[in-house]
Amino acid sequence: MTSVVTEVVGGKVKKPGKRGRKPAKIDLKAKLERSRQSARECRARKKLRYQYLEELVSSRERAICALREELEMYKQWCMAMDQGKIPSEIKALLTGEEQGKAQQNATKLAKAGKTEANSSNPLTAAAPFVTPRTLLMGRGQLGCG
Repeated sequence: MTSVVTEVVGGKVKKPGKRGRKPAKIDLKAKLERSRQSARECRARKKLRYQYLEELVSSRERAICALREELEMYKQWCMAMDQGKIPSEIKALLTGEEQGKAQQNATKLAKAGKTEANSSNPLTAAAPFVTPRTLLMGRGQLGCG
């Protein structure tokens, strides 16, 4: 009679021998080659990551330099205005804005003239549609939305 020695541990039957997966007979050279290939790929990924980070740092440094130059320009403008002088750049900005506002006002007046011409006929003039919601919103009793 042959008997297998078994142990009962925690209600489970335990057989003697090694646990887990049995080691497969893998060719050692193939294993080394896979390891080398994995290391090459890792180094390549690391190189790409460092290149990306270096480009990112250099672009941020260029942006910082541009912002510092802009800040220095604004400081110069402020010092000039403290002395009572208006820099030519600011004059150009102001005159450009005034011209833009004049053009906007002209287009608004032209549109207003068209609507006045249309609304002079009482049959075609549209009355604003008033709802309780618009009345409450006008009084500030309703929130946003």
